[in-house]
Amino acid sequence: MPLDDDTARARLLDTAEDLFYARGVQAVGMDEIRGGSGVSLKRLYALYPAKEQLVEAYLRRRDLRWRGSLTEFATAVEDPRDRIAAVFDWLGTWFREPGFRGCAWINGYGELGATSAVVARLAREHKRAFADLVADLVADAGLPDALAPQLFLLAEGAMVSAAILDDPRQADHARAAAAALVAAS
Repeated sequence: MPLDDDTARARLLDTAEDLFYARGVQAVGMDEIRGGSGVSLKRLYALYPAKEQLVEAYLRRRDLRWRGSLTEFATAVEDPRDRIAAVFDWLGTWFREPGFRGCAWINGYGELGATSAVVARLAREHKRAFADLVADLVADAGLPDALAPQLFLLAEGAMVSAAILDDPRQADHARAAAAALVAAS
């Protein structure tokens, strides 16, 4: 029985996400995505006529899941100030996941940002949304607005450092620095 479009898209995106995140977009060919997903090449190109469209769909879906998971985790914490620390706790859990390779948007921007306006735009949208989330947490905690970009930079630095150094403790270091900034506010 042929796959319906939603199932085929889900299989393609699952495979693309695994491969793109693990190896990079340019290192993965459409034929490899076809093989890993079990979706025919004809169907793949019917759903995603260009690789850039598949990359865009992958980044958009990952963004929704990433921000949704982080928001759910942080807002489950009762004390608004502790929600800020929860961001770094969530990052630490993510950094410890098997196959962690850093931020998909930083990686994508580094790989394709100079040549793909779509990837550059999606990376900027993701980072702005994350910065807005941090700013909302800062505002909810009644802290000065100026603290938000500082905490955002700590989180971003932790992401890059954890990936490059292969050291999930970067989240713990960033959490301690964030706590000092919050206490000084």
